[in-house]
Amino acid sequence: MSMLSSLSARRHAAPPLILLLIAGCVIAAVTNGIRTSFGLFTLPVTTDLAMSREAWGMALAIQNLAWGLAQPLAGGFADRYGTGRVVFGGLVIYAAGLLLMTISPDGSAMNLTAGVIVGVGIAASSFSVVMAAFGRHVPQEKRAMIFGIATAASSFGQFVFAPIGQAFITSAGWSSALLYLAVILALTIPLSFTLRGRAATGIGEADMPFMQALARAWGHGSYRLLVIGFFVCGFHLAFINVHMPAYLVQCGLSPDVGSWAIAVIGLFNIVGSLLSGWLGSRLPKQLLLATIYFSRAVAIGLFVLLPVTEVTTYIFAAAMGVLWLSTVPLTAGLVSLFFGPRYMGMLYGLAFLSHQLGSFMGVWLGGYVFDQTASYSLVWYLGILLGLGSAALHLPIRETASSQFRLHTA
Repeated sequence: MSMLSSLSARRHAAPPLILLLIAGCVIAAVTNGIRTSFGLFTLPVTTDLAMSREAWGMALAIQNLAWGLAQPLAGGFADRYGTGRVVFGGLVIYAAGLLLMTISPDGSAMNLTAGVIVGVGIAASSFSVVMAAFGRHVPQEKRAMIFGIATAASSFGQFVFAPIGQAFITSAGWSSALLYLAVILALTIPLSFTLRGRAATGIGEADMPFMQALARAWGHGSYRLLVIGFFVCGFHLAFINVHMPAYLVQCGLSPDVGSWAIAVIGLFNIVGSLLSGWLGSRLPKQLLLATIYFSRAVAIGLFVLLPVTEVTTYIFAAAMGVLWLSTVPLTAGLVSLFFGPRYMGMLYGLAFLSHQLGSFMGVWLGGYVFDQTASYSLVWYLGILLGLGSAALHLPIRETASSQFRLHTA
């Protein structure tokens, strides 16, 4: 009997950390890379299906909202039942959503396929769930750096898939391009087995139901500020990712400039994510976050005020790339510091819900404002104001652990 127990323990034991990191980074790169290529489909899809910019924007806005709503649940399931199982299911759903997009005839169908199905698939397979798996295997002082590595991998996917996606669209059309991307996504499914394992309750940590953990976390003032501020990150990223390629065409540049601008963002975000993870282990994370949001406001302001050329576009893309997902390792690091790794997936997922509400607003508002005014200017200016507001929100945050997630002994 002891031999059977030993075999079972080895079968369910976590793989070596290096193997976990490689598999997780590949999954993060592919899932994020494909997602960030959706902006390249804006013009071909709306032209071919005679959809308005707002209708396509609504489908992708629903995707971000579905991703955000499903993220705390996906993280909670991963914490309790195992990351590998959740990621496996997410990759299957994600690939199915891409395939169904190819036969979606209008905006209503896209709301379901590109919106709900793809959004749920991303929630269960993206770097947010992968980071929770990483966080269980490294000590607190190294988590920001590990989260930076996972985020950099996601950025590398954006760098790779932007030109690949554009090449697929140019050579085979948008429908076939989605089919090819679905096949690439399906090839990563076997890697999900490497992420097997779930969070265990640590010494001194309370074990509590889902809703009780959420309620206690929301009672932590610094966590509330972090969650609210993360809304702005989603607004910036989603608006730029979905609408900037079309905006550049409106400014007289070719579609290739838009795809390479997205790629440049991904390339420089590798640097930004790694730098953010490294600095987050040495400097106050909340001050770094305030600096990032303020710098985004400055970068957007300069881009809007200067003439839009290939040079200014690539400079803006590089600047935003450094600031792009550099918020993620710092935000995840603060969540882990506040509450520990036991509920990391779920509570970072709640913060990410706020991020995705911002994404929903950025994508939908971009399409709506363009259809009403034939210009994106109002949304660019709103992005500046939101960046300044989020910078101010992060300043009062304190790097202190929540006592609500510790066992209280007499």
